[in-house]
Amino acid sequence: MAHPIPAYDLAPVWELLAFGALLAVVPLAWIAWRHRGSTEARRLQALTVLTLFLTFDLVLFGAFTRLTDSGLGCPDWPGCYGQSNPVQANPQISAAQSALPSGPVTHAKAWIEMVHRYLATGVGALIVLLTVAAWWQWRRWRKGRGEAPSISRWWVTATLAWVCVQGAFGALTVTMRLFPAIVTLHLLGGAVLLALLCVQAVQQTFRVHATAPAPVAQGLRTGLVFGVLLVLLQLLLGGWVSTNYAVLVCSTFPQCQGSWWPPMAFGEGFQLWRGLGLLADGSHISFEGLTAIHYVHRLAAYVVLAVLGWLAWRMGRSGSLALQGRWLAGLLLLQFLTGLSNVVLGWPLVAAVMHTGGAAALLVVLVWALAATKVPETLQKPTPATFAISSSSGASA
Repeated sequence: MAHPIPAYDLAPVWELLAFGALLAVVPLAWIAWRHRGSTEARRLQALTVLTLFLTFDLVLFGAFTRLTDSGLGCPDWPGCYGQSNPVQANPQISAAQSALPSGPVTHAKAWIEMVHRYLATGVGALIVLLTVAAWWQWRRWRKGRGEAPSISRWWVTATLAWVCVQGAFGALTVTMRLFPAIVTLHLLGGAVLLALLCVQAVQQTFRVHATAPAPVAQGLRTGLVFGVLLVLLQLLLGGWVSTNYAVLVCSTFPQCQGSWWPPMAFGEGFQLWRGLGLLADGSHISFEGLTAIHYVHRLAAYVVLAVLGWLAWRMGRSGSLALQGRWLAGLLLLQFLTGLSNVVLGWPLVAAVMHTGGAAALLVVLVWALAATKVPETLQKPTPATFAISSSSGASA
């Protein structure tokens, strides 16, 4: 009788942290060489932008890990059978693969899962460094020994805290055996991390180039906020489709199963706290439940396409957001094409990964547009406090 594998084995944790720190040295060395002689603010801005880029890559590789069924390639956390790499765990992986060749544990899947963890550790190390640098910059400025901080230390501290939350969800993804709600929240956490880094990158760029957010109409700003919330909701719905393997229940477009309104069980499909493929009572989720998951995401996609299409048009007309508007329009087209190919071509891996990446990129562009703009003070609605101040000024005059 085989012994059960412990869900957590912290024996390799120091080796993994060391490997993550080693990975972080590569982008750090590049920044140091590329921006030698630059100001401290410029180097910090470059490091933030690079960390944002690498985090986006991590989100893409996370999608690749999920879509290749490699999420349990190493069935324990943080290592692989208590080892820091699949080479050391070769006997256990070989035994598991021999017992079930098409199962969750194979040599290829183990490597995919561990590479994802290595990359996540490297990104975490970079964010730790950004946090330390921001606090150090603030401390030197307070003592009159350096330039003013280029970013609020609280922004980077919140980002570091969020990375820790993401790490916890990554661990739960494995130890709770791909629990759909946990995997979906892990995907959402990656999107929020991208948004946090994007805001910091934009703010630091303003500081380096001595520029300020561009003034735009209140209506456009409100539309951007609504767009961000809409994309986050659609990311949740898309993650729910992917983590429940509901993509292929509708293999035609625009209809599903030959109908504009196929049989659906919404109560089953959106029963949130349950295991993969199961309902809360332990029974299997029905085909109608999976259809509900897929079709709600598809219907929501029409709303997202319409709202973001309007936003792209408005951004193009605003002048100051023309670049972001073009990016938004191009990404919307990419999302439509990759989403369509997932359905009619049977969920090809490249298109599926690009669909996740496109959703993350849409979020980054919208957050970029929000962080790069403001409502002119003359267009802001007066608050009771500002009204009282203006009345007092008028009376004294």
